Amino acid sequence: MSDDELAKARRELEKEYAQAREALAPIEQAYQTLMDATPEDDLSEMLGDLEDAVHKARTGGLLGSGANGHRRALDDYLKVKMARGGQ
Repeated sequence: MSDDELAKARRELEKEYAQAREALAPIEQAYQTLMDATPEDDLSEMLGDLEDAVHKARTGGLLGSGANGHRRALDDYLKVKMARGGQ
């Protein structure tokens, strides 16, 4: 495997990582809303919003690939890296 292949795989890994990290912000917001809830708030709905945010972060929703895309990019990167002797 060439240096170019490793560099390309690394760029893809970093791109997917950045996208997956961005998708964590709605999770944090939904969690904070849940933690700020009062007895008069609908916890079930808030938990549903949190679950939706986690699902979207994992799968990427309609347009992205989410954490699953990062996993694939990581697998590809590690394969290229190991083919080069793990360097």
